[in-house]
Amino acid sequence: MARTNLIFVGIKGRALGIDRDTGETLWTTELKGSDFVNVSLDGGDLFAASKGRLYRLDPTTGEIKWCNELPGLGYGLVAIAGASPGAVVVAEKQRRDAAAAAAAAST
Repeated sequence: MARTNLIFVGIKGRALGIDRDTGETLWTTELKGSDFVNVSLDGGDLFAASKGRLYRLDPTTGEIKWCNELPGLGYGLVAIAGASPGAVVVAEKQRRDAAAAAAAAST
């Protein structure tokens, strides 16, 4: 059963899952490098970036699902942004509605 009371921390080459209520660290995942770790939760998926790499982690266990080495881009800081499928559908509907309104106004 998935826990819904987790918060996620990135620090010194590690991603951590922490119980929101107790503050207990439930899991720690070591990532390559010892740099700053950026974490982002998107639609139930946990992403972490460290040392120029992007990881997808299981948010309940910290297990690494995959790692993208981001080849040819170096080892700088990585910023993460995601859009859940629902947000993409809403944005597309808004774009179509605006185009339809503009077309209707010009006739």
